[in-house]
Amino acid sequence: MELRGSCHCRAVAFTVTSAGPLPYQRCYCSICRKAGGAGGFAINILADNGSMKVIGREHVREYRARLNGELSKHRRYFCARCGSHMWAWHEDWSDLVHPLASVIDTPLPRPDHFVDIMLDSAAPWVALYEGENIERFPEYPAESIEAWHKRLGVWDG
Repeated sequence: MELRGSCHCRAVAFTVTSAGPLPYQRCYCSICRKAGGAGGFAINILADNGSMKVIGREHVREYRARLNGELSKHRRYFCARCGSHMWAWHEDWSDLVHPLASVIDTPLPRPDHFVDIMLDSAAPWVALYEGENIERFPEYPAESIEAWHKRLGVWDG
């Protein structure tokens, strides 16, 4: 599925292809929460980095958190004009990119299942969603995003 996304001020727009466009995984880590989360979490989508096309790249800035005194391999990309957190990329999985669901303009499918991750880092004021079909993990789950989509039969690749 081709996804189109943009920042709030429209200085940056992008397209990317995703075989797993369900916005299902809510990350409660302190970095996602503070860098661009809403409700105390951020939702990343799995996409093919090689398919990404960006308009307005001159307005894109990178943020890398420090973990234990060293720069993280996980890079977050923002619009320098409006501050919208748009996508993330990790050097260990360079063929993938993770746009945030919140900046995708293409109508996304609504997931029936959710995964809440990094709950050990959740802010104490965050009230978790209630309901069925929610898996919860104190840190990162062992199952990859691709494997999750395949297990639930929602992989389009």
